[in-house]
Amino acid sequence: MVARCVALADAARAAGALVVVVRFDQPGVDPQSAGSQLVPEVAPHPGDLEITKRTWGPFHDTGLDATLRERGVDTLVVAGVATNYGVEQTARIGYEIGYRVVLPQDAMSGLQTSAHEFAVNNIFRALGTVCTTAEAVDALGG
Repeated sequence: MVARCVALADAARAAGALVVVVRFDQPGVDPQSAGSQLVPEVAPHPGDLEITKRTWGPFHDTGLDATLRERGVDTLVVAGVATNYGVEQTARIGYEIGYRVVLPQDAMSGLQTSAHEFAVNNIFRALGTVCTTAEAVDALGG
């Protein structure tokens, strides 16, 4: 999954698209929950936007929507951990506020396989385009 996220980010950068790296920080929790830190492979590159979210999704109190709109972004390619938490919340809110949403199902992971499959098959198809990483990379011109 991490390798697929890296491939998506690399293809987006090569296409001149903005890459947004989202990290999670629980307020008032020290140390942070295991798994909340970024793995080194997805560390932001120069030109990427890094967002620290404090809720399930990256739009609340982060300025992300305003930044995306200022840059003319109209499509979100959403990947990462966890399918039925942060990925789903990002897709739901993104769709709700008017973005086109693309969901490469093999570039995300749920805490349980059944939860991942439920989100992909029952929720994501109502919010946007479900595809593979290879299809998303091809669409980016990669």
